[in-house]
Amino acid sequence: MLRNGLAAGAAVMLAGCGTIGAAYDNLFGTGPARGTPGFVQGFLGGVAVEEPRAALVGREILAAGGSAADAAVAIGFALGVTLPSRASLAGGGVCLAYRAERGQALAATFLPRAPARLDPGSDRPAALPGTPRGLYALHARLGRLPFERVIAPAEQLARFGTETSRALARDLAVVAGPLFADPQARVLFARADGAPLAEGDRLVQPELGNLIGLIRSQGVGDFYQGGLARRLADATAAAGGALPAEELRATLPSLTATLRASLGNDTLHVAPVGGSIGAAVALRRLAARASEAEAEAAALAAAAASRAGADPASLLDGAALAGGTLPPVLGATTGFVVADREGMAVACALTMNNLFGTGRIAPGTGLVLAAAPGVGRVPPALPTVLLVANDNIRAFRAAAAASGGSGAPIALALAVQRAIGGATAAQAVAAPRAGEAERSGRVTLLSCPGYLPRAPATCTWAADPRGHGLAIGAD
Repeated sequence: MLRNGLAAGAAVMLAGCGTIGAAYDNLFGTGPARGTPGFVQGFLGGVAVEEPRAALVGREILAAGGSAADAAVAIGFALGVTLPSRASLAGGGVCLAYRAERGQALAATFLPRAPARLDPGSDRPAALPGTPRGLYALHARLGRLPFERVIAPAEQLARFGTETSRALARDLAVVAGPLFADPQARVLFARADGAPLAEGDRLVQPELGNLIGLIRSQGVGDFYQGGLARRLADATAAAGGALPAEELRATLPSLTATLRASLGNDTLHVAPVGGSIGAAVALRRLAARASEAEAEAAALAAAAASRAGADPASLLDGAALAGGTLPPVLGATTGFVVADREGMAVACALTMNNLFGTGRIAPGTGLVLAAAPGVGRVPPALPTVLLVANDNIRAFRAAAAASGGSGAPIALALAVQRAIGGATAAQAVAAPRAGEAERSGRVTLLSCPGYLPRAPATCTWAADPRGHGLAIGAD
């Protein structure tokens, strides 16, 4: 009891003079309850997201005592509202997560894939949605707050509206013409004069809010094999991208151990998808003093070989990079990273396989449907994430996610290399890059050179200044 009392007292003093009162209240149960913003005082961790309002949601969850996994799930659901062009809840993605206290890492893979059977009447084939179950599985393994609390902010953003961000307004400007051929999309994303919503315009999505509310109250399972699933099957058929109920039921995420490769004294944790493998190969080539051009070529070759069925572990170990090609255009993605003060970190990349997916909304659900990859001219995406940790001391060092098609793997590798070399996250992300990495690569990065939870004061976080995201934390 004495040791516990001394430890608690030390924690209060370390929190800083400005937070002593709040920490004292929490200690004796008179401050904000867990799950309420303000529960955590002092260093919260950090988030970096390619869409600002989702970043604020993640920070709120950390401040409420949530884990990095809680914050990541909250961000993922929020992006389904604030950036449905790239991260609709009808899409999918991949996440890497590291838990410092146990020195464990996992990969959650829930990419939006094409149905095994395409309905003959589907003129816009839709992908099977992986995001709700994928994020739920991540939360079930590493979450701390109730799932209902974690997804509630996304429901509120949809139901009561939020301002259109620059990131969404830019995507709308690119595809407004074909997108507005769908009457429901036009109602949601167009102004009264027919022009696409601009930055700052109010975006209200009541049907999507209702859907998230049903997921919150009835559970994610209902979305795949209950009443919601039946509604979704009917709605997707009406939108020209029928998803059979039996295939919705069988849509499951994969939770596996990460692929691993050495990086100096640290361990590089890699997801079993082409973009992540390509970024890892490029980073290791850069560490071996290869040129940027050589590393980029290796990244694309490794990503293509992985997609062609080459063994990922062999590719990471330096196997010959041969087999397969990448399409000239790749599906649109978005990425984010988050870490909490205990050293848990998560890096995720989400995708619709196309900007605004099929370009149609499933009636009555508010869901922008993801496009089935590999069908017609729809290219698969290249989700790109990496984590760096130290297994010996059970501590987190860096997490990064990148978007931008073929430019993503090398852009991510360059940013992580620069951070490991001593640059802050902002310096590492903003540094000039060549070719496609500069033109289209967008990186979110969280770097802790002194490791978490050992040295939180060394942590920095950044969103790529070439994009329109936000990096935020507190200390």
